[in-house]
Amino acid sequence: MSERISREDLVKIYNIEITFFDELVDYGLLQVETENNVRYLMYEDLPALEKFTNWYYDLEINIPGLEVIHEMLQKMEHLQQKNRELMNKLSAISAQYEDI
Repeated sequence: MSERISREDLVKIYNIEITFFDELVDYGLLQVETENNVRYLMYEDLPALEKFTNWYYDLEINIPGLEVIHEMLQKMEHLQQKNRELMNKLSAISAQYEDI
């Protein structure tokens, strides 16, 4: 089993409201596991929680805004990956023509 931390511990450690955490889950921004009525966040998802917490509390971006920004960043990362793949293919094709 992967390492995880309870919602209650996260609220104490990050000094966030429990409703904020629950809204992130409700909007699909965080995925949690539930066991014995306790919600757990996987350690690998902590950077996402930290990012959302900073945006929400420091930049005062509301939850729907977090969702929009998150989706846009995911799309941008996907496009960057596609761009790298296309550039690699183009480089391979260029190398083939150079050999001719």
